[in-house]
Amino acid sequence: MTDRDGGSAQVAAGRIAIGTDPALLASADVVLVTVKSGATREMARTIRQFAPAKAIVVSLQNGIDNATILQEELPQMLVVAGMVPFNVVALGEGRFHRGTDGDIVIDAKSGPLAQALSTPHMKVKVHPDMNAVAWGKLLLNLNNALNALAGVPLREEIADRRWRLVLAACVAEALAALHAAGIRPARVASLPPSALPRVLRLPDFLFRLVAARQVKIDPNALSSMCNDLEQRRTTEIDQLQGAVVALASAEGLRAPMNQAVLELVKAAEKKGAGSPRLTAAEVRAR
Repeated sequence: MTDRDGGSAQVAAGRIAIGTDPALLASADVVLVTVKSGATREMARTIRQFAPAKAIVVSLQNGIDNATILQEELPQMLVVAGMVPFNVVALGEGRFHRGTDGDIVIDAKSGPLAQALSTPHMKVKVHPDMNAVAWGKLLLNLNNALNALAGVPLREEIADRRWRLVLAACVAEALAALHAAGIRPARVASLPPSALPRVLRLPDFLFRLVAARQVKIDPNALSSMCNDLEQRRTTEIDQLQGAVVALASAEGLRAPMNQAVLELVKAAEKKGAGSPRLTAAEVRAR
């Protein structure tokens, strides 16, 4: 395991057991759910069948509703919402690289669990309002789809103002929908959510000055959605841009940029040829 700052740790093969038999859950004290959002209900049913009722279930997934879905399916178990802010790339042969920064956050109702899960290399913190945290993270995750459509490293994409203008439009639409719904997203990055569109619209040279202090991204990092398209997997676009479109519609608003990105990712999924490697202009012209 390596990270952007040069950190490195290795776990010997004999010290970790890896398997796909769900019966392994029978001895679990804590179950960390990390599947894509579309598989949440299926995973909940597997947990209900095989894990002990005393096990704590932690959702470490993108999106807004996963912890709620897990709790619906597991009414007798303690379900804890969580948020992972950083990006991890599987490099093959048991190698994993963390390309961005941040601390994992879980619901404060989990008590001492955060301390138990923390390690010297990976802190786990608590927050009293995980719905606000989830929406705050979703605002940042709106770039996942743009990176998937561009098919270039995150740092290259976010350094291009043409892509940032698309992202600023997506975030602005989301903020408008959240305001109408009376939801105040939590600050999960160095900038408050309300400042994101303004900073994203800065000219490149000014953005670089801000990003040097605020945004730290490994030069080779890609979004998980970009990896999903390249691996021909179903993406989480319905839980990201799709969630914004749904919230806006519920509040009598429109979210045309998010709708366009949603449709483009869906088309790329259907085509099954990886990232379409679009330009920002092609996305804006949708």
